[in-house]
Amino acid sequence: MHGAADVLQGRLLGYADVMSARAGALAGSWTAGQRIDVHHAMGTYAIETLAATLFAADIGRPAAGAVREDLPIITKYMLFRALAPKVTDNWPIWKKFDTAVARMRSVLGQVIATTRASDPEKRTDMLSLLLSARDDKGDGLSDKEVRDELTTMPFAGSETVASTLAWALHHLAERPDVEEELLIEIGKVVGDGPVALRARASIAERDPCPRRGDPAARVVTLMRRTVEPVAIGGFDIPAETEVLFSLYALHRNPGLYPDPDRFDPDRWLPEQAAGRRREHVVPFGAGNRKCIGDKFAWMEATITPATILPRCKLRPVPGTKPPKESTASMAHPTRMPMVVQPR
Repeated sequence: MHGAADVLQGRLLGYADVMSARAGALAGSWTAGQRIDVHHAMGTYAIETLAATLFAADIGRPAAGAVREDLPIITKYMLFRALAPKVTDNWPIWKKFDTAVARMRSVLGQVIATTRASDPEKRTDMLSLLLSARDDKGDGLSDKEVRDELTTMPFAGSETVASTLAWALHHLAERPDVEEELLIEIGKVVGDGPVALRARASIAERDPCPRRGDPAARVVTLMRRTVEPVAIGGFDIPAETEVLFSLYALHRNPGLYPDPDRFDPDRWLPEQAAGRRREHVVPFGAGNRKCIGDKFAWMEATITPATILPRCKLRPVPGTKPPKESTASMAHPTRMPMVVQPR
């Protein structure tokens, strides 16, 4: 339903203010010499920001709490649970995951019902906007459709954003020359004020801050179900088949991205992208099943570094090993200790 995407797009400016304020508060809470795990800090920030924009403050507290408590568990085990044989369904290893999923579904259902009964057209949180969306025929989303969207959006707005931000800050710390170029651009566009949506568009166009962390390379897999027989790459796939495909492999194809493991801040510039098609970069999927939160995630991945970097430097803790990738639903760093330095 395009109406849902349209109404969310129209509210991005308000969400940009929330992101900028929270990122500024986070950077302001750090002190010179403090050691932080950047991935953990970005994860907490992303979930708190998501909870603040997804639900109305007065009636969404239970759902916001479920996002904070259950989403990290679901994200950690989601891929393994999806691939596990059905015979393992009752194994104790899945109890924590299944409990978190059931609790989140239940809480989301309750909050959807409460929000729908409270005149959502007068509210601006994402849940209320989804409930107010209408298609060309004037029909709205069912409770199940809204819950499906709410189940999808936290993954774009939490672990995807957290990993993207953590890797971007790490790579920029390794390349102070690139970081300095970005700071100059931020200064030109933003000045001393908060990073607003209008500035976000200019920064992303001239110097794509989130893409400097190669976020597209971090999403591991997507899954789809065939609705009819289809032939792909010479293979016949029957209807009702679960198809798992690797975005991680696509975005690291050396034929599309030379030396894909190297941090290359220019690989996303238009002149470097010649020959790539739109479907070669699909971190949030594509078509009518594309994640509805993609613009929200991209905006947050731009606004956050543009807010944090002018306030302080983040540098690897001396003597620590470089972070390694740990693969679940996202290729995220195992640990990323960094030290705060004055700008």
